[in-house]
Amino acid sequence: MKTRFRFSIKTQLLLFYSFLIHLSSSLKPPPLPILPLPTSFQLQWQNDDMSIFFHFGTNTFADAERGSGHADPTIFNPAKLNASQWIHVAKESGFSSVLLTAKHHDGFCLWPSEYTDYSVRSSNWRNGSGDVVAELADAARDAGVGFGIYLSPWDRHEECYGDTLRYNEYYLAQMNELLTRYGEIKDVFLDGANGGKGMKYFFESWFSFIHQLQPGGIIFSECGPGTRWVGNEYGVAGSTCWSLFNSSVVQIGGDIDPIYQKQGDPFGSEWLPALCDVSIRPGWFWHASEHPKSARELLEIYYKSLGRNCKLLLNVPPNSSGLISPEDIQVLQEFSELRRSIFSHNLAASAFLNASSTRGGIQDSRFSPYKVLEEGIPTYWAPEENQSKWILYIDLKELVTFNVLKVQEPIHMGQRVIEFHLEVLNRDGFWKRVVNGTTIGYQRLLLFPKIKSQYLKLVVDKSRADPLISYLGIYMDQVTVLSEDMPYKKSASEVQLLVDP
Repeated sequence: MKTRFRFSIKTQLLLFYSFLIHLSSSLKPPPLPILPLPTSFQLQWQNDDMSIFFHFGTNTFADAERGSGHADPTIFNPAKLNASQWIHVAKESGFSSVLLTAKHHDGFCLWPSEYTDYSVRSSNWRNGSGDVVAELADAARDAGVGFGIYLSPWDRHEECYGDTLRYNEYYLAQMNELLTRYGEIKDVFLDGANGGKGMKYFFESWFSFIHQLQPGGIIFSECGPGTRWVGNEYGVAGSTCWSLFNSSVVQIGGDIDPIYQKQGDPFGSEWLPALCDVSIRPGWFWHASEHPKSARELLEIYYKSLGRNCKLLLNVPPNSSGLISPEDIQVLQEFSELRRSIFSHNLAASAFLNASSTRGGIQDSRFSPYKVLEEGIPTYWAPEENQSKWILYIDLKELVTFNVLKVQEPIHMGQRVIEFHLEVLNRDGFWKRVVNGTTIGYQRLLLFPKIKSQYLKLVVDKSRADPLISYLGIYMDQVTVLSEDMPYKKSASEVQLLVDP
C-alpha cells in the first residue's frame, strides 16, 4: 500500500510538472513592435519630462534680446553667480535636465574659447578666468541633473561669418571644445538662426561630428535628428501629436508648416518626438522690467505640452547678479506644488479592472489590465489579437470626483492609438461619453468638466495596430475649473452586467 501511495504522488507530481512545462512552452509572445521606434536615448530623453533653459550672456546686462555682437565684453559681470543655485532651483521644481546658451546670436561665449577673445576671458567676471559652462556642468553632475548646451549657428561678432567654409570650421571647432571639456552632454540644441550673407550651414557634418563626440547626446533642431521643434514658442503642441515625422519635408531654418510641426505625421518614417519651448518671462533673457508667468499659466502650458506627448523646455533666465530671481523661484515652487496636488495620487490606484480581452487569456498576467496601474511604461495591458473592440473597464469601488485623465502608451513598442475616449456610467444606467482624445504616445493628459462616478471605461476607437496601454490615471485638478459638477451614480447590482465584457 505504501509503495502504491508513493507511486501515486510521484505520478501526480510528474503530471503537474509536465503541465507547467507545457504551459510555459505555450506562452504567447509579446506583440510585435510597430515601426518606427525610438532609440534608447530618445526613450530616456522623453522620460525626463521637463528641462530648464538658461538664457544668459551679455544680453542680460545690455537689456537686449538679440545682441548686436558689439557689446563690450566687460559688461558681463555676474558678481553673485552661483550655478549650484540654478541647479537646485531646477531639481527642486521637478526638472530633470538643464540647457545653457553657451553662445547666443551675439557670439559672446560663456566659456574661454581658444578661437575668439569675445568670451568670459575678456570680461571682469572672475578676473577673466571664469567659465560658466564648467561651473554649471559641474553643479549639474554633482546633483544628478542632465546637462546640455545651445551653440547658436548665427554669430553676429565673428568676422568670418558669411564665409561658409571658414565659419563651418570655426563652429565645429567651438563645438569640439564644448563636447570634449565638460563631461557628458545630454542635449545639443541647434536651430537654423541665420544672419544671411550667403551663409550655409553643413548640418549633416555637424550632426555626425556631435554623435561621434557624444554618442548619447540628443540633437534638437526643427526636424531632428533626435527631436523636433513643435513649431511655436508658446509651449503648445497640437491636440493630435505624433512622434512620427518625415524630416525630408522640413528644412532647418526654412519655412515650416506649423501644423505639421505641431501634429507630426501618422505615416512618418522617423521617430522624432516634439519639444515645446517657452519662456517663463515675456523675453528669453532677463529684464528688470519683466515679470514671470503665474503658476496657473505654467500649469496650462503643462497640459498642452507634456500632456500632449511632448517634452517641456521652460526658459528661466538668470538675472544680472548671476542668480535665478526670487519671483521666478516662487512661481516654480507654486507650479511644482500644483502638479503635486493634482498628480501625486492616482484615484484609480486601487480600482477593480477588467478588459474586453487580454493577450494570452486572463491567466497570462504579463498583459493583464492591472498593468495600467503600474508606474512607468515598460509594462502594459495588451488585448487579444483580431478583436473588434478594445475596452478597459474601471470600477473605482466608490463614487469619486475627478476631471483629469492620464494615459500612456509603451512607446518602445511604437505609437499606436489614433482615437480613444472615456465614458462613465450615469445615474440612469447609461454609459456617457466624457471626453474624446486622439493620439496618446508617451503621455496624454485630458482635462474635462468635473464629474463624479464609480464606473468608467476607456475605449480605443482606432489604432495603427493592437493598442497597448501602459498607464491609466484618474486625478482631480482643483485649480482649473471648466464647468459645474456633473454627478453620476449607479448601484453595483445594476452595473454588474455593464462592467463585464
